[in-house]
Amino acid sequence: MKTNHFHSVFATVAILTTAVCAEIFVPRTLMASANPSLNLETMIPREFGKWKYRPTLGLVTPTEPEYVEANELAAKIYSQEIGRTYVDNEGHTIMFLVAYGPVQNYRLKSHRPEVCYTAQGFRVSDKTEHQLSINKDSTLRLSRLITQRETRYEPVTYWMRVGNDVSTGIFDNQILRLKYGLKGLIPDGALVRVSTVGLPAAQSFALQDEFIRDLLGSITPDAQRFLIGGNA
Repeated sequence: MKTNHFHSVFATVAILTTAVCAEIFVPRTLMASANPSLNLETMIPREFGKWKYRPTLGLVTPTEPEYVEANELAAKIYSQEIGRTYVDNEGHTIMFLVAYGPVQNYRLKSHRPEVCYTAQGFRVSDKTEHQLSINKDSTLRLSRLITQRETRYEPVTYWMRVGNDVSTGIFDNQILRLKYGLKGLIPDGALVRVSTVGLPAAQSFALQDEFIRDLLGSITPDAQRFLIGGNA
């Protein structure tokens, strides 16, 4: 009887402890306030270095889901995204997309190329990670992959900023959300994607690296932090 009583007490204490911990560690504070001054259109220049904005090619973007969960509606209202095409002096074309969300909501997740391109009928393959040196002191961790649909061959480079960190995949995202969650924080996020069409993979990725360096070198420190977090 004493043993059963002990087990019952222990189970009760465990349940109460779990409930208390769950309540304590529920993230409650948004790292990013819904700041109306955030404007990706003005943050990202239309011309820098040898690159100039040219509204020509259409970018691959996510399809809208059939519904929006109620607890994600407020986050969707404050989300932003831009998609642009840039051309350099030699006629090389870069397609550039940034999607932002004050939380890791469905829309931001749907911008991941593995999801977005697949949903548009592309075959996605050869995903790798790459360390890009952006200056003498800093590197940026990137994901690279190949997408193809019929004759359209489109190498893609992307990364996701989660809070002050950079993520290159789902596992990273979960670890970072846990990291911030234990501090009671809900991290905001931005997905940055760069792609090219019609060039071999090696040439595409070299051109994309050059574009990323030029972009990061042309924007303000605050804009750098927005794109790559605490690495800036």
